[in-house]
Amino acid sequence: MAYLVHHKNKKTGVVYVFSAESYWDKEKKAPRNRQVCLGKLDPETGEIIPTRRKRKIVERAVAAGATATTKVIGPSVILSNVAKETGLATLLKRCFPEEHSDILSLLYFIVQRGLPLSRCESWSLSHRHPAGLPIASQRISELLQTMKEDDRQRFHALWLEKVLEHDYLCYDITSISSYAKGNEYIRYGYNRDGEKLPQLNLALLFGQKSGLPAYYRRMQGNITDVATLHNTLDSLDSLGRRPVHVVLDRGFYSQANVDELLESRHHFTMAVPSLRKWVQTYIDEHIDRIALPQNYHKLEGADPLFAVSVLHKWGPKRRRTYLHLYYNAKQAAVEFDQFTSDLLKYKEEIESDKRVAAHEEYYERFFIVKRTPKRGLSVKYNNEAILKHRERYAGFFCVLSTVFKDPMDALRTYRQKDVIENSFDDLKNQMDMKRLRVHSSAAMDTRIFLQFLALILLSHIRHVAQAHKPTQKLGVRELMEHMESITQITYSGRYGSVITEANPIQREILKAFGIEKLT
Repeated sequence: MAYLVHHKNKKTGVVYVFSAESYWDKEKKAPRNRQVCLGKLDPETGEIIPTRRKRKIVERAVAAGATATTKVIGPSVILSNVAKETGLATLLKRCFPEEHSDILSLLYFIVQRGLPLSRCESWSLSHRHPAGLPIASQRISELLQTMKEDDRQRFHALWLEKVLEHDYLCYDITSISSYAKGNEYIRYGYNRDGEKLPQLNLALLFGQKSGLPAYYRRMQGNITDVATLHNTLDSLDSLGRRPVHVVLDRGFYSQANVDELLESRHHFTMAVPSLRKWVQTYIDEHIDRIALPQNYHKLEGADPLFAVSVLHKWGPKRRRTYLHLYYNAKQAAVEFDQFTSDLLKYKEEIESDKRVAAHEEYYERFFIVKRTPKRGLSVKYNNEAILKHRERYAGFFCVLSTVFKDPMDALRTYRQKDVIENSFDDLKNQMDMKRLRVHSSAAMDTRIFLQFLALILLSHIRHVAQAHKPTQKLGVRELMEHMESITQITYSGRYGSVITEANPIQREILKAFGIEKLT
């Protein structure tokens, strides 16, 4: 049931009257309300006074008996602006001349609702979107099956060229669970969400400076993190992309990966496990001097630490790299406890004969394992190695880079890779990708492509909103909900249309995106 709400502008003293309607949000399991501005309140008579132009349109239309249709336009105003500003709309029209309006409409739905595409048809009836007409479920299914791989790859090449000028690329991988059967990419592997389901692995490159997703690649679910980097670099090379600068977590470190990055002339900034013997050689060399005052640094938003850098010539060709060693006393205490907990887990894995390939180095270094015909399996701690690790290597963190000579520049760039974790969270929790609901490979490829495109829009919206103080605490979904009450009422015949007034928070949102007038 609709009811009236009054909002007073503290600066002007004008009271605006809104028609409000409460409803239950099934997704968030909480009450919500929609508000539409009817006009100003007359302080003497208490009557509602619509603006002059809108009043004339409404009076003429009503007098003539014209019919009216209403469309929600607020979210579309923001999304159309973002699609234009990022260049996404132009590239989609160039790469998909026949389908681009339908694709953009689906992206608007994904960002606004984050629901299965089967729910898009009802949304398209009540909201303004690029396709204009309602998007039937049959049309969506057809689009998922028929989008060409050549067109997608053409878009990737153009998008990479547009976004990645002088940028660093954060690289990471996530797993997406699926119930699909008969899909060659859905395999059992290490599931990062702890789910006992087959999965797809999705690798993502994200621009640090642009704040936008740059490239993705889907892979079989049983491929390890270390192996994914080789495939991704091959994909970039096939697109004709010149060498890039990638930022990597230590899960991607291996001698083969570093060799390949250097051989292909790609730059990198990568965390390196402190357990590697060649790294510990440098730690042993600097451990007595690292805590000197000249090595003390503070990084905004992080604990103070000590840092030193060394030039390391990599491999037989003596490639120039810089190894940065960081020591944090507080982190040393945390690692001391965690290391003990890990040792207990590793011992249990050996004794139960459930060894993990990634832990073999720890088994070999910190345990003495014997098996005799008479006593069977014997597992003992290598106390000497354990004590040495605790005393000398706990609290150390290491980064290897081909670019940064200064340890704090390297660390600052490395820590900014958190943006990619936020992107994975957006894909799974904001845009309906915690489960992959399509079965065929063709439909799966298009669905992931749409999610990637929607992530571009979502990332830019978040970046703009956070840069404007009045909107910086708004999440993207919350921002979209605020814009839902801006509607356009269109009258039949020659009577035109009326757009409802924007309330204060909506005006701040429009201001953040540089939108001066609602059209």
